[in-house]
Amino acid sequence: MTFSFISRSKIVLFCVVIFSLILITKLFLVQVINGENYSESADRQYFTPIGDIYERGDIFLESKDGQLILAATQATGFKIAINPSKIVDPELAYQKLAEIITLDYDNFIEKASKKDDPYEEVANRFSKEQADTISALKIPGVNIFKEKWRFYPGGILASHTLGLVGYKDTELGGRYGLERQYNKELTRYGKNPYVNFFAEVFSNINKTFFNTESGEGNIVTTIEPQVQSFLEKKLTEVKERYKVDSIGGIIMNPQDGSIYAMGVKPDFDPNDFSKVKNVSLFSNPLVENVLEFGSVVKPLVMASALDVGVVNAETTYNDKGSVVVEKKEIFNFDKKARGVVNMQEVLNQSLNTGMVFIEQKLGKEKLREYLLSFGIKNKTGIDLPNETSGLISNLNSPREIEYANAAFGQGIALTPIEMARALASLSNGGNLVVPHIVKEIKYDNGISKVMNYPITRTKIAKQTSEEITRMLVEVMDKAIKGGLAKLDHFSVAVKTGTAQVADNVTGGYYEDRSTHSFIGYFPAYDPKFVVFLYAVNPKGVSYAATTWTDPFLDITKFLLNYYEVPPDR
Repeated sequence: MTFSFISRSKIVLFCVVIFSLILITKLFLVQVINGENYSESADRQYFTPIGDIYERGDIFLESKDGQLILAATQATGFKIAINPSKIVDPELAYQKLAEIITLDYDNFIEKASKKDDPYEEVANRFSKEQADTISALKIPGVNIFKEKWRFYPGGILASHTLGLVGYKDTELGGRYGLERQYNKELTRYGKNPYVNFFAEVFSNINKTFFNTESGEGNIVTTIEPQVQSFLEKKLTEVKERYKVDSIGGIIMNPQDGSIYAMGVKPDFDPNDFSKVKNVSLFSNPLVENVLEFGSVVKPLVMASALDVGVVNAETTYNDKGSVVVEKKEIFNFDKKARGVVNMQEVLNQSLNTGMVFIEQKLGKEKLREYLLSFGIKNKTGIDLPNETSGLISNLNSPREIEYANAAFGQGIALTPIEMARALASLSNGGNLVVPHIVKEIKYDNGISKVMNYPITRTKIAKQTSEEITRMLVEVMDKAIKGGLAKLDHFSVAVKTGTAQVADNVTGGYYEDRSTHSFIGYFPAYDPKFVVFLYAVNPKGVSYAATTWTDPFLDITKFLLNYYEVPPDR
C-alpha cells in the first residue's frame, strides 16, 4: 500500500512539473515570441468582421555583425468600407472623409450609389490617427476596419531574391523568390491574437513539445544589406552606361555557398508590383535563364587539363591566329597570331586557339567527364523556385567541333548561378558547394533550425586548384589593364569572358550582340568571396575587360574594406 501511494505521488508530481514547464514555456512564447500579436488587442474596435486579417512571417537580411534587418514583413493600417444603404448624404460623407484622407471622388460616389450592396471598400492603408479621427465623426454607413499587407522596407533591394506576395485566383501567397520557396513556413494558418490564453496553452502542447518544426516561422537569410546595396548600385551604373539589355551579379562565399548578394537589373518594387507590365520581369534570370558565357569557362577546361597532366603552365603551342576543326575555322578574338606561347598566356590573352589545343590534348571523353564534374548539367540546389539546369547536349555529340567550341565557352549554356558555383570550385580546393540564401528558420514555437547544405567533390585535386588559382592571379597581376589593376597587398584571381549571343531563330549567332562576364575570387589562396558579373548585349563596348574591370575592382575594394580582410601579400 505504501509503495503504491509513493508511486502515485511521484506520477502526480511528475505531471505537475511537466504542466508547469509547459505553462512557463507558453508564457514565454506569449510574452516574448508573440507579444506583438497580443498587444494588438487594443485595436479590436476595428477588427474586421469578414475573413481573417492577413498574417505572414518575416524575412530578414543579416548584417556582417549579425544584426537582423527586416526585408519582408507585415504593415498594419486601416481601411474604410461603406454600407451604401445607410449613407444619408454621399456628398457630405465624402467631404468629411476627404478632409482626413485621400479619397477618389468618382469612385466613392459610384460605390455609395450601390444601395443593395452592404459592403464597399473605398479607402485603404491609412494610419491609426486618421482612423480615430474618422471614427469620432460617427458618419452613418462608414465603417473602419483594421488591415495588414505585405511590406518590403527596402523597396527594390533584392527584389528578385525576395519575390512577392500576390493572388493566384482567390489564394493569397508567395509567388516568386523566397516568398514562394518558403511559402509553407511564412504562411500563417488562421492565426488569431484574440484566442483564449488557456485554450491556446492546451491546444498547442503537442506543437510546442513534440513537433520541433511547427511549419510556421521567420526566415533569416545570408544576404548582407550593405553588400546587396553596393552590388545593385554597380549593376545600375553599368546598365545605364552601356545600355545593357539585362545585367546581373552574384557575391558568394566560395567555401560554403552562402550568398551575400545577388542582383538583377531591370528589377521591380514588390510594394507596387501591379505597375509592372511584363510579368517575365518577376522571374529571376540568375537561376532561371541560361547563357553562353564564353571565356570564363576557360579556367574550368584549363584546370581539367592540368589535373589530367596533359599540360602545365609552361606547355607551349604555336598560335597561328586560327585553327581548323572539322572544316570550321576557329579564330582568336582579334584573329591575330602570337607564335609560340605557353598556357599561362592562353589565359592572359584569352586565346581560343590555345583552348582548342588543350581540348585536343585532353580528348573528348575527359573533357566531358571533367566539365560534368563541375556540376554544369545539374541544378545547383539553390533555395529559389524555378531553377533550371544547363544546356550541354553538345557534350554528347560525336563531333569534334562541339568540344572545341565548348573549350572556350561557346555551344554550352549555363545559368549564372551554375557558372558561379563551378568557378568557385577552382578556388576552394575542388569542392562543389550548394549556393544558398536561407541561413536559419526561426519557428513560431521557439525552435530554430540552422540550415545545412552538402558539399561534394569535383574531379580536380587540391593541388590543381592551387595551380589554376596561381595562373588566374597572374591574369589579374599582368594582363588586366596591362597589370595596372593589380592590388599590391591582395591576391585576386580573375578571368573575363566575351561570348557571342545565340540566335534562337536561325540557330547561329548574332553578329552584333555579345554577353560580357567577369569572375574573380579573393584573397585568392584562402578566398572569402567569389564575384560573378554578367551583362547581356552592352552597347558601344567590345570586350568584357572594358565593361567589367572597374566595377569589379570597386566591388573587390569595398568587400575587402567592409569586412576588414587582412592583406595576404
